[in-house]
Amino acid sequence: MKPSLLLIALLAAPLTQPAHAHGEKKPVAVAPAAAEQTAWGIAGKPAQVNRTVTLDMTDAMRFTPDTLTVQEGETVRFVVRHTGRMRHEMVIGTPDELAKHAALMARFPNMEHDEAYMVHVDPGKTGEIVWHFNRAGSFEFACLIAGHYEAGMRGTITVTPKQGAAK
Repeated sequence: MKPSLLLIALLAAPLTQPAHAHGEKKPVAVAPAAAEQTAWGIAGKPAQVNRTVTLDMTDAMRFTPDTLTVQEGETVRFVVRHTGRMRHEMVIGTPDELAKHAALMARFPNMEHDEAYMVHVDPGKTGEIVWHFNRAGSFEFACLIAGHYEAGMRGTITVTPKQGAAK
């Protein structure tokens, strides 16, 4: 007897739910995805962290500190503390990418996504991003929840070239 297509489809379906970044759903279990190279770096490995930077997020729509300097090649653990009462997030990217994403979030506030360069933090909680800065340049971090970016909830990350690197 041959198995039915429905049985094959059910057996092939994932047994866990995908992670959701901007919804009420909580992640169940997600297999680690391959790290994706971006213009601003790549997901870092916790065992290779060079330093830890603590950032505070507030309902005044600010990050403290709001400017950082990183050496190309550094892997940074960002500990993001939320001291406010409304939900916030930290997303790292290029100024152009963050502006585009913020515009999408304004149009679709319940958009669901989850990437290694972002963390969503509920009030009174702490989140982390481990990021490897393997590209020099000027980048930003921001809260892209509708209205927060527009209110000025963003900062800059300057990644200086490795010493001896070609300019």
